[in-house]
Amino acid sequence: MDPRNYSLDIHEPDFLDYSDWYIDDRMEPTSTPEDVTSCNSSIPGDLYHLCAAGVSLLALVLLSFSVKRRRLCVGCCAGAPGLLHPVGFLEHDYHRGIAASVFGVLFCSLCAVVLDDDPLPFIRNPPKETKEYWKITALLYYPALYYPLLACAAVKSKLGYLLGSLLSWLHCSISLCQDVECPLTAKWYKYYSLLRSLPQLLCLAFLSLIYPLLLLRNGETSRNLPWHRCPANQYYTDYLKIILKKNSPRNSVSTDRLSLRSRIERLMRSYIYVPMKGFRIPTKLVISLTVAIVSIYQFALLLVVYAVPTLEKMRAGVQEQISYVLEGFGVNLSESRSEVLNIVKYYIWVVEVCYVSAVAVSCSFTLSMLMRSMVLHRENLQALRRGDTQKVFNLKRHIRPSHSAIVYWMSFTSYQAAFICLGLLIQQVVFFTCFLLFTFLIVVPLLQGHKLLVFRVLENMWPFWLTLILVVLIQYLLARFLFLQKGGKHLDITNRRSLYIFTYLLFTFNVLIGVIAGVWRVVFTALYNIVHFCRLDLSLINRGAEFLDPGYRCYSSFLEVEASQSNPVMKAFCFLILQSQCSGRSCSDNGKSVEEGIQLVSDHQNAKTTKSKRALARWFLMYTLLNNPSLVNCRRSATDVITNGELKGSSKLSTDSFVKSELCEKAQSDPV
Repeated sequence: MDPRNYSLDIHEPDFLDYSDWYIDDRMEPTSTPEDVTSCNSSIPGDLYHLCAAGVSLLALVLLSFSVKRRRLCVGCCAGAPGLLHPVGFLEHDYHRGIAASVFGVLFCSLCAVVLDDDPLPFIRNPPKETKEYWKITALLYYPALYYPLLACAAVKSKLGYLLGSLLSWLHCSISLCQDVECPLTAKWYKYYSLLRSLPQLLCLAFLSLIYPLLLLRNGETSRNLPWHRCPANQYYTDYLKIILKKNSPRNSVSTDRLSLRSRIERLMRSYIYVPMKGFRIPTKLVISLTVAIVSIYQFALLLVVYAVPTLEKMRAGVQEQISYVLEGFGVNLSESRSEVLNIVKYYIWVVEVCYVSAVAVSCSFTLSMLMRSMVLHRENLQALRRGDTQKVFNLKRHIRPSHSAIVYWMSFTSYQAAFICLGLLIQQVVFFTCFLLFTFLIVVPLLQGHKLLVFRVLENMWPFWLTLILVVLIQYLLARFLFLQKGGKHLDITNRRSLYIFTYLLFTFNVLIGVIAGVWRVVFTALYNIVHFCRLDLSLINRGAEFLDPGYRCYSSFLEVEASQSNPVMKAFCFLILQSQCSGRSCSDNGKSVEEGIQLVSDHQNAKTTKSKRALARWFLMYTLLNNPSLVNCRRSATDVITNGELKGSSKLSTDSFVKSELCEKAQSDPV
């Protein structure tokens, strides 16, 4: 008989039946999903986006006819339509508030694309095979959707402000209507969708207010509007007047003489950005700051809603049977089941408090680092405008844009937002772990009257730790009273034989102390880099290898492009050259203010230019070039010579010879 066909008809005993081990009856949720997902807005999302996309395309077509082409077929149709640009990133006369608001809306849309199941609102429940392709399409769709909101301000006309008002009202009203009608969501937390859309609603509300204000003022600039643009020429001349103004000497106080309170106040002021007269933050920095704040809010909200509701459900669902589970792992908290239940709920609540505290501390550190970066942005940008490249690049070099610098300049805002999100995640993990260890190893045992684990370690190893502490104290005392004594004005090393003896005898102890110092170095370096991870202006690598840090390389390239392409002093000279060539127009009255070269704006007009004023103008020109050495490299080799306060034909002198000739003429005209 074949044993393979042989089978015993043996009934399995009842204890081998595992059907009772599985729970088929699922617990009813506290709030039924139908109550959350059955909400239908009066304006569906797909219909809203289809209409908004059509209106945006129509606005782009209308605005393109108000822009003239510069190179391609200029004579055809009077140069219209032209190419619309969204933001003048390197200009100082663009409305920075509008640009920052649109980028804030765009970042909120990016969060929705990454986290939502439907990347595009008009395509519901896409299959998994094509979902990633729809996400890539959404990354192009949302920038195109909000492109007209930026282009309306770039045109700087009544038509642009009118279309901007209509578009901002459309986006703001429909988004607000959808959030009010359907504030709940079934994902993670019921109010997460509403909370996530708050920054987007604030940015759209700002746009819906600022565009009508610009339209009512007929497109004229107004200094009373917040974050408004000012005339670029006025900003350049004001900036140049402040540079040429003689600053009163300040009494510098040594930091060694400052008290502890003064040092703390100076440290706190270094983290607070105070606006400086005559200096305007570049447009891209304002955009980066806005996107950074929005990213902190969005990521912190995601961290909270992802874990806190789950911990609350765990705490509410704990039952008395948890005592049997703990006893299975050898943990016996108490003899009473109700007391064990209360202890477990208390521990889960402690974990929840530690988690929320870690989120709060991470956000606080990130915001403080962001404020410190804003202060250093201004200092580094002013240093590069003066030609001090060693503060940023650690070497002397020409400030000229390169291919990699342009790429990094384009990615600066994106890098800043990405580094902040990643830094928040790393800080959250580290701080949450530290808070848990501190709470369950120190705080909870102290509250319950148990013996601390730290005390147990010290009780067993106190002779070792005491010996190391005494060795360190002995070395400091010997250095203070025996090995280092004051001989004249300086401290000299004395008793060298005793120094050699103690150096040899304490070698073994110093090895053990070095191990502890090495552990502290690793911990401190890790914490320092984690806290400063979100700062692009600070390299996390040593000064010699900072080019390997992609964040700092992006920041230095961004400053290089900004300093070389939007230097107010350079643009002031260009403005003067254009103004001096203007004749027969309204600028002829202001042409006399250019007669002294760098002495740009004068309160009165002189009919004749004296020799002393020409000498004074050359002094100002030399002073400007000395304080801005980078401008010397930007000057043409064939430079227009200033003669009798007017710009004449170009000469064949080189840049260096021209500067030398100016210095010689200055010395002859004003020997004092």
